[in-house]
Amino acid sequence: MRGMKDQYQRVVDYIRISVTDRCNYRCQYCMPREGVEPMPHSEVMTYDEILRVAKAAAGAGITKVKITGGEPLVRKGVCGLIQNIRRVPGIESVTITTNGALLCRFLPELAAAGVTGINVSLDTLDKDKFHRLTRRGDFSEVWEGIRQTILAGIPVKVNCVPMVGINEDELVDMAALAWKYPITVRFIEMMPIGLGAGYTAVTQDEIKKLLETQFGYMELVKESVGNGPAVYYQLPEFRGKIGFISALSRKFCRSCNRIRVKADGTLKLCLNYEGHINLKQEMRNGIDDKELQQLLQDCIFMKPKCHDFPSRAWPAAEGVVPGIFGKGDSPEARAKGILQETHNMAQIGG
Repeated sequence: MRGMKDQYQRVVDYIRISVTDRCNYRCQYCMPREGVEPMPHSEVMTYDEILRVAKAAAGAGITKVKITGGEPLVRKGVCGLIQNIRRVPGIESVTITTNGALLCRFLPELAAAGVTGINVSLDTLDKDKFHRLTRRGDFSEVWEGIRQTILAGIPVKVNCVPMVGINEDELVDMAALAWKYPITVRFIEMMPIGLGAGYTAVTQDEIKKLLETQFGYMELVKESVGNGPAVYYQLPEFRGKIGFISALSRKFCRSCNRIRVKADGTLKLCLNYEGHINLKQEMRNGIDDKELQQLLQDCIFMKPKCHDFPSRAWPAAEGVVPGIFGKGDSPEARAKGILQETHNMAQIGG
């Protein structure tokens, strides 16, 4: 097993890289109707910089890469980036999370690039509700993208965020997709970040009870299914699986194996905390590949023990020393600069 251990002996082997903060949807829990001011292009990492980060991450033990946004498929050339990351020694999988609007158009390129899995965000199967939630989306084009991906033989995960009063009446139908198709349906607990703080989540226990009443006993899948800390279950006669990512009701910090890089190069070791490490700026300041890898290793070691999302006042993470460090400080010193921030999921990458 590759990956390196942080200070709490967790193996960190997974990086999520946001390639853009731009999106062609305006989902209600992610972005206001009018959208948000996008980052200037000069502030977004170039593909060469992203590839350098991927190579440094591989050198630090990362084996799995997720490409996110915003909506990653709105950035030109993203399939070429995926192909290049797939060629990096040590990288075993490169997957992408998309809203699915452009999936049909780019599926041949994604397949040719060697993408190892496609996650599609889909919170409802009702076309009218879908348009209301996304404010501009077309359900039929997303569903056709999912269908074509299944036919292409690329592993598909459908990510659904259950919300009280919004789509809780559709969760059985959503889960049934994994009975009809060989896909994984994952229920992702709403995080209290940005506009998402205004919604009430449906918990894993509530969903599991609902599904077992409808479909029968859910057997825990013990072998590895995904890249991150999701928990998976098998239902009787289901072709696919059901997964849960429950960061609040079933806190998975002990098994968290991921780090994130925002589109502007900011490294996030936990959604709850922000660091003053900007990998893009470090590269533009002249850091070489060996130093970049060492900086990543130092930061991974300092990964916080646990998030504290239920608290109104988010304290500094346990195990790190808050502070702001200049570019003259050592990588070890800069790796300790972990602070909270104003969260924007379009920039972080969902």
